[in-house]
Amino acid sequence: MGWPYIGQTLQLYSQDPNVFFASKQKRYGEIFKTHVLGCPCIMLSSPEAARFVLVTQAHLFKPTYPKSKEHLIGPSALFFHQGDYHIRLRKLVQGSLSLDSIRNLVADISSTAASTLDSWDGGHVLNTFQEMKKFSFEVGILAIFGNLEAQYRGELKRNYRIVDKGYNSFPTSLPGTPYRKAVLARKRLSKILGDIICERKDKRLLEKDLFGCLLNSENEKGELLTDDQIADNIIGVFFAAQDTTASAMTWIAKYLHDNQKALEAVKAEQNAIRKLNDESNQPLSWSQTRNMPFTHKVVLESLRMASIISFTFREAVADVEYKGYLIPKGWKVIPLFRNIHHNPEYFIDPQNFDPTRFEVWITIHLFNSHQPELHGSFWVCGQGNFCFFKSSSFIGAGGTKTQYIYAVWQWTPCLSRK
Repeated sequence: MGWPYIGQTLQLYSQDPNVFFASKQKRYGEIFKTHVLGCPCIMLSSPEAARFVLVTQAHLFKPTYPKSKEHLIGPSALFFHQGDYHIRLRKLVQGSLSLDSIRNLVADISSTAASTLDSWDGGHVLNTFQEMKKFSFEVGILAIFGNLEAQYRGELKRNYRIVDKGYNSFPTSLPGTPYRKAVLARKRLSKILGDIICERKDKRLLEKDLFGCLLNSENEKGELLTDDQIADNIIGVFFAAQDTTASAMTWIAKYLHDNQKALEAVKAEQNAIRKLNDESNQPLSWSQTRNMPFTHKVVLESLRMASIISFTFREAVADVEYKGYLIPKGWKVIPLFRNIHHNPEYFIDPQNFDPTRFEVWITIHLFNSHQPELHGSFWVCGQGNFCFFKSSSFIGAGGTKTQYIYAVWQWTPCLSRK
C-alpha cells in the first residue's frame, strides 16, 4: 500500500502510469489493491471485473469525483448520482443523443466540420487539440440547443473556456488563480443558462433537442427539473463530450499521419463519397455516415490505442465480495480500461495500430455497445453514438481536404503531459 497517507501516489506520477499498473497486475493478478491520491483503491484489469462494477452490480458502486470538480460542473449533473434521478437523467441524455436524433443534425455538423477545416487554411501554425475542442464545442451547442443566438453562443464559449482551464488546476480560492477564475465563470454560466431557460419557457417551445427535453421532462409525480438541475446537466454534457471527443479526433489524425496504408484507405473511401456528392451537388448524408466501413474501423482502433479515459472512479457503498476478494465499503474501485485495451489476450499485438482487426469485431464481441468495459470513455458518459458520429463526420466532411490534413500536416511534439 506504500507510504502512510501518500501511499503509492509518487510512484504513479513519477513513471508512465501504464508501467505502474502493468507491473502491479503482473505481480498480483487482475485484482490488486493500492493507495493513491489519498484513497485506498482496488484496481480491476479484466473485462469481467469491469462489467461487475459498471453493469451487473452497478448499484453497489457509486460514482465519485473530487469536490472541486463537482463544484465546477454542478452537483446535480447526472454522473454524480445514483438511483432514480440518475436513471431519469441518463435516459434524457441518451434519448436526445440517440441515432434518430443525430440523424437530423447531419447537415449542420457536416457544415460545421467543413467550416472548421476552411479556417485552417493560410499556412499558420495550429494547436490540433485546441482546434478539435472548438469544433466539438460548436457541435455540442447544436446538439444541446439547436439554433442558438450568436450572443448566447459567444458568452457560453467564453466562460466555458475559463471553467475548462481551471478544471484540473489546484483548487484554491485565492484571487487570480485559475480555479478561482473558473468558479466565477461557472456562476456566469449559470446566469446565462438561466436567461436561456426563461426565454424558452416564455416562448413555450417544445423542441426535441437536449435542452428542450430537460426543460419539459416530468417525473412520475409531474415534477419538472429545476433551473439549477438543467444548468448542471448541460454543463456536464459539455464536459463529457468536448475533451474526450477532441482527444479522440486528434489521435485519429496522428495515427493516420503515421500509418500511410490506413491513410490511403481512408482517403479512397472518403474521396468516393465526395465524388458522388459533387456529381449530384448534395451534402454529406446520414446514410453515407453509416457506410464508411474502413473509417469506422480507424475510429475504433484509435479509441482502443489512445484509451482516452484510462480508468474511472467508483466507490463501494457496502462491503462487496468478488471472486473471493473483499472490497471494503468506502474504498475506491478503479476499472483500468487501458490495461484491457492493451492486453494481448484480447487484442493481438496491441501496441500496433491495425484497423483491420475490427473486421471481425461483430464475431468476437470485444468492442461494441454490449461490452462497455472495452470502450469505457464512450460508455461512461452515455454519448457513444454522438461522439463516434462527430469523429466520422469530421473525416467525411473533409473530403479532399482530409488528404491535405493528414498527408501534409507537420507534427511537432509539445510539452509532455502524462
